[in-house]
Amino acid sequence: MGNSIIIKNSNTWIEGNAIQQLERTATLPNMQRVAGMPDLHAGRGYPVGAAFFSEGRFYPALIGNDIGCGMAFWQTDLPVHQSKKHKLAKQLGSIDAPLDDTWAERIAELLPNCTYPQAGTTDGSERALILQQKRQIQGENASQVEHLTRIFNAEVGDFWCESKRDTSHLLSLGTIGGGNHFAELQAVDKIYAPEKLPENFNRQCLQLLVHSGSRGLGQAILREHVDKFSHAGLAENTPEALDYLAKHDAALQFARVNRQLIAERMLARWGADGAILLDVHHNFLQQVQLDNETGWLHRKGATPSDCGLVVIPGSRGDYSYWVQPIVDKSAHALFSLAHGAGRKWQRSECKGRLSHKYSVDKLRQTDLGSVVICEDKALIYEEAPQAYKNIDDVIAAMLDFGLIELVARFKPVLTYKTAGECC
Repeated sequence: MGNSIIIKNSNTWIEGNAIQQLERTATLPNMQRVAGMPDLHAGRGYPVGAAFFSEGRFYPALIGNDIGCGMAFWQTDLPVHQSKKHKLAKQLGSIDAPLDDTWAERIAELLPNCTYPQAGTTDGSERALILQQKRQIQGENASQVEHLTRIFNAEVGDFWCESKRDTSHLLSLGTIGGGNHFAELQAVDKIYAPEKLPENFNRQCLQLLVHSGSRGLGQAILREHVDKFSHAGLAENTPEALDYLAKHDAALQFARVNRQLIAERMLARWGADGAILLDVHHNFLQQVQLDNETGWLHRKGATPSDCGLVVIPGSRGDYSYWVQPIVDKSAHALFSLAHGAGRKWQRSECKGRLSHKYSVDKLRQTDLGSVVICEDKALIYEEAPQAYKNIDDVIAAMLDFGLIELVARFKPVLTYKTAGECC
């Protein structure tokens, strides 16, 4: 179709259902352009691994139920040559349970004004008005921005902690969740562009990659929206649209804090220190200017290419890449990149395809020598490397389109999914 593009080359495999979903999305009212990434795959009605640009109206269902899902990448002080993966796994234990009371002060630092449980004092329309005012004056009056930011942060705290709402997401802080979420210790495998590495990067120590999102908060926001408006989207600047944006932005901050707490929790188990090198969402909505038109850029499983260095991980047991986006060549891809390898098989078919070839214990060891912590016997098949596309093919397609430069490649050491039967 004229308003859609897929970033691919001759080695890129994309299932037909994913392409059909992308093409249907391109026909939504007010939709101007759509772009599929090389990790494009079918989702629940809408494709994953894609970006969508609309004018005058946006579609929360395109963002999905895990608003703010993304990748955080940390530098640790764990020496590569002294790190024994089985010892690290034993020290880590389980991080599936909620954080205990010793984390209360740290949570309060990261989520100010959020004391659980706490009754909310402001309704959605007032929160939305605060956010709209804050956006309108951004860059014009720094002191007023700072004042409104404090107010907005307080109101976001109320939204997170309203006793009238389901607050189960608060108990999920510092936990990874199910599906394709994970945390992984990695080691440098190859440096392509040393001059582009961050100043505090240390190749002699392990790195920590955390992939998680807003947990139950994003689900609650989407469910509330769909129950009221189905999948018709929202006209911009309406009270309903502004209310969704306020909640969306709260979920983004919640997701970022969740990733930080996961990393800090793991580092504490290892008695290690760390520093965050990057944190990037890949499920979110953003108001942008594209070809001199102001509109709404939806990303669902799409890494932004306009925020500097980003990480694109492979499947469990495969390499991850640091890449530098080439922004001036990214407009046709809606300033977006792949967010990972992308699924090749549906979850329901993985065990049937693999169980006669691989035992659960076999899948806990990877071809690259890393160890996988996953005690959920269904999930370990669903997330097997064989169920995903080859990350090198995904990277090659973006290189061929001139979208990225390679900076570094990392290999897995220890991947954490879950230490229990559920997440």
